[in-house]
Amino acid sequence: MSYRKLEVWQVSREIVIEVHKMSLQLPKFELFEEGQQIRRSSKSVKSTIVEGYGRRRYKNEFIKFLVYAQASNDETIDHLETLFETGSFTDEQTFISLKEKIDLLGRKLNRFIQAVEEGHVSVK
Repeated sequence: MSYRKLEVWQVSREIVIEVHKMSLQLPKFELFEEGQQIRRSSKSVKSTIVEGYGRRRYKNEFIKFLVYAQASNDETIDHLETLFETGSFTDEQTFISLKEKIDLLGRKLNRFIQAVEEGHVSVK
């Protein structure tokens, strides 16, 4: 199975695209500050899921990278909230929609980590 079939990867991909589009609406000074940070953290979620999946033969490695992805997802929420709270991003509908998707991804990652912890068998 390809990592592309993982629901957590699919949702993270959608978020990366939406965050990228949102970041292009930011004031010029934010494009290289919070804008760059939120793009990086959202891309890190997706990439780290892929890297963890590549190490899935080893349960602890797989879990470690999924936890890293979850941490990057939390970082993405923090950047989004900072942008909104400081007034650099003012589209409330997009903010709410994106925050809900990022929160949903966090819950999905948490459940995926639990499933791997409970049911994954490493290659010996």
